[in-house]
Amino acid sequence: MQNKGLIKFFAILFALVSIYQLSFTFVANNVKGEAKAFAGDNPDKELKYLDSIGKEKVFSLGFTDFTYNEVKNKQLNKGLDLEGGINVILQISIKDVLKGLANNSKNPVFNKSLADASANLEGNKTYLNKFFEAFEANSKGTVKLASPDIFANRSLQGDGGIDFQMSDAQVQKVIKRKVDESVESAFKVLRERIDKFGVTQPNIQKLGETGRILVELPGAKDVDRIKKLLGGKAQLEFWETYKIEEVGNFLVSANEALKATEVKKTETKTVAKDSLNALLTDAKDSSDVKKGNNPLFDKMIVQGGGPVLGYFAVKDTAAINGYFKRPEIRILLAADQHNAKFVWSKPTTIKDAKAKEVEAVELYALKGNRDNVPAMSGGVVTDAKDTFDQMGKPAVSMQMNSQGAKVWEELTGRAFSQKGYIAIVLDNIVYSAPGVTSGPIAGGRSEITGSFDVAETKDLANVLNAGKLPASADIIQSTVVGPSLGQAAIDAGTTSSVLGFLLVCAWMVFYYGKAGWYANLALLLNLLFLFGIMASFGFVLTLPGIAGIVLTLGTAVDANIIIYERAKEELREGKSLSEAVAASYGWHGAMRSIIDANVTHVLTGAILFIFGTGPIKGFALTLLIGIVTSLFTSIFIARIFIDRNIAGKGDLTFSTNITKNWFTNFHYDFIKVKKFTYVFSSIVTVVSLTSIFFINGLDEGVDFVGGRTFQVKFEKPVDASVVSDELSAAFGTPVEAKILGDDDQLKITTKYKIKEDGIAIDEEVNQKLYNALQKYYPNTTYDKFINSYNGKQVGVLQASKVGASISEDIKTNSYWAVLGAMAVIFLYLMVSFRKWQYSLGAIAAVAHDVVFVLGVYSLCYKFMPFHMEMDQHFIAAILTVIGYSMNDTVIVFDRVREFIIGNRKGSFEDIVNASINTTLSRTLNTSLMMIIVLLTMFIFGGESIRGFIFAMLIGIIVGTYSSLFIATPVLVDTISADEKHTIEDKHNKA
Repeated sequence: MQNKGLIKFFAILFALVSIYQLSFTFVANNVKGEAKAFAGDNPDKELKYLDSIGKEKVFSLGFTDFTYNEVKNKQLNKGLDLEGGINVILQISIKDVLKGLANNSKNPVFNKSLADASANLEGNKTYLNKFFEAFEANSKGTVKLASPDIFANRSLQGDGGIDFQMSDAQVQKVIKRKVDESVESAFKVLRERIDKFGVTQPNIQKLGETGRILVELPGAKDVDRIKKLLGGKAQLEFWETYKIEEVGNFLVSANEALKATEVKKTETKTVAKDSLNALLTDAKDSSDVKKGNNPLFDKMIVQGGGPVLGYFAVKDTAAINGYFKRPEIRILLAADQHNAKFVWSKPTTIKDAKAKEVEAVELYALKGNRDNVPAMSGGVVTDAKDTFDQMGKPAVSMQMNSQGAKVWEELTGRAFSQKGYIAIVLDNIVYSAPGVTSGPIAGGRSEITGSFDVAETKDLANVLNAGKLPASADIIQSTVVGPSLGQAAIDAGTTSSVLGFLLVCAWMVFYYGKAGWYANLALLLNLLFLFGIMASFGFVLTLPGIAGIVLTLGTAVDANIIIYERAKEELREGKSLSEAVAASYGWHGAMRSIIDANVTHVLTGAILFIFGTGPIKGFALTLLIGIVTSLFTSIFIARIFIDRNIAGKGDLTFSTNITKNWFTNFHYDFIKVKKFTYVFSSIVTVVSLTSIFFINGLDEGVDFVGGRTFQVKFEKPVDASVVSDELSAAFGTPVEAKILGDDDQLKITTKYKIKEDGIAIDEEVNQKLYNALQKYYPNTTYDKFINSYNGKQVGVLQASKVGASISEDIKTNSYWAVLGAMAVIFLYLMVSFRKWQYSLGAIAAVAHDVVFVLGVYSLCYKFMPFHMEMDQHFIAAILTVIGYSMNDTVIVFDRVREFIIGNRKGSFEDIVNASINTTLSRTLNTSLMMIIVLLTMFIFGGESIRGFIFAMLIGIIVGTYSSLFIATPVLVDTISADEKHTIEDKHNKA
């Protein structure tokens, strides 16, 4: 081997760099262990301990020292499925951005196009492009985007803006740029909010040009708080309010009008006496005041006063909003109140008429106007701080700029003179509505008070300082993983990795003897390089990533197997050890097969990385890094040990006494049985397709159809069917509950309101889940049931949501990923082998494998004890199967090509049969390594990835079969008779 010294230098250098990078991870873990021991089971105490030593030196290399914060930032990042935390994808509303750019245009073509774009959105289509298509279809050339009442308004004119003469194509370019600027603005606002939230190593990134933003918060535990922080638009407004006596007559009239459609004359319990009863004295019949006869007042828990019209249950707000939107109800408002805007407060705890504490929201009527704009917007706020009010309760103080101070003085002066109130509204929720008792307030300083805790005031000040989002940000996908579940995943991944490593090492030594030890040393160094690269570049380790590492154990020795088998062949032909090794490492020895096989791996891994998201991208990344490191260690590092043996004892045989004659002189006629294998595979294909399309279908997970899933741990075993029925009744829609691992753990799936976005919907689903399951958790509060914390053993351990829009994109990406992988591999093999028949044989085998795996999942998902859903993990498994199926096929095809170029005698079928038989030990050994590590992961890798591993396990087994019995027979049958005769004449003459 040339440049052996240079290779040794780089190997030692890479090893030292990897050890240096990984040392930070070991130190950080040790410090965390000390913090955990110090804090016991108190997560807050643990966090305070780590914060307190953040600037202390905890690691010394002699010539330099590192603080804990520096060590923490250099450690190997763990994904949410290992660390615990929250992952969300936010969709910035491009519709809101377009409305803002058009100054809320009333143009009917513009607004119809916005609605059509929303209704007709398809997978992988951006909302903006759909809007442009809809506008062109609706306008039919009669209305231009550059119309004065659409985008050629005053705010978009000027340099780089839009003028009346521009064509629609020119306007589209400007609008695309403006939309990108809005998304960038939202990205900066969210990043500032997250930076101030204080999460360790947060990750926030834009996802292409989709208007989507990925946010990962490792270690975050308070689910509802995080979602409010991310989803809040921070639209701060100041409104004047009506008092209860000013709209009391309207409420009475509305209540009377609603009786015609809403009253159910059943209950006759008397309404509790309160301040509003005076408004009902004109009722003709005292029975009108009975419970059940007053659609509006019956929902009122307690009467209000001042600006508060009343207190209502959160569950009734939707119905009351619907009442106030009815034209026949709004017409009852006084002439000067027609633009009144009814809004709610944040939830608060009050006592009802029976002195029982209940959660309620306050109803307000704001003094609206024709343009629906507030008396003052929050854009004038220059600074916000969390503080405490005069009563010692948490509050937020604000400072306004000079213009805002002037308007604020006028506004408070008017409220003082009229004895009115000013509502402080954030994202359409009233936080407080104070009166003004001491005259106009000068200087521009104000305060938001209410039923806050300290965390809420900190978050509120945070979002006000970060600024408002340019458009609403809806959470369309989210995953919440508890820290205890993450630790379980780490334990399972570690167990399966170590066991897989030991099994692979044991087999290599058993089969190849001393050469197997050399391969194992290279494998150990390969793992060091792999982890070192991930730590150096800040890549994230996920649970599927650990699966990728375990798979790397199998593939890392694949190149060694190919080289060793070739060396054994060369030794049998009478070559010396040095000559055999040189030949096996040559291009015409094993290198061509190794390169072709690994290029197909790289192609499928790259496609998976491009189309995958989250943990799947981590799986693909680990595979790609593993391919590079395993090639380096297998080809160069193992060669160094082999050359040392040649220079010394020279006793390598690449086998043991037990295995030295395995697969030698093996002559099975694979081509002869092709009729039987064709029939068998055809039957399997027909049965699989029939089950997929006509009988069972496929168990499409929420990744493909949208929905919410919860992994819920109960205090004792439960009946999944009973829980499913109870939840279905509570949600009013079918809810699926499946046992996940043990009988006391369920995977719960619901599509309840999945097409509706918003924080309120997420909270509603969480609350319904808790209420329906509360009887199973007599001593567990809502917060402990939903939110994560260290040591959590029961309740929601993991939760995920996939919105309807992003699920369509995921499904489309998955189709393209599989088809794209097959197309790219077809093209590569056609270029490499220079005959399309090789590509066709390989693709036929791959298609057979994909249909086979899909068929198994379709036939078995209803009764298997682990989930077999079609999701991103499954697509990752399919792409991995494609890559490894190609591996076996390419090894056989390379031998076919070698024999055709050489002087192998016999018919074309004899040449192909000989190719299969002489490479059988490579094929079976490679597949056996994969099966060993996959079985290890299947048994010990954890419940969450068992279905993912099972797909690969089935795929590798059937892929080995198809390489032997499908790919090569298709090659034989598609090569023309003339070409076969040409090959046979050449070989037999020679």
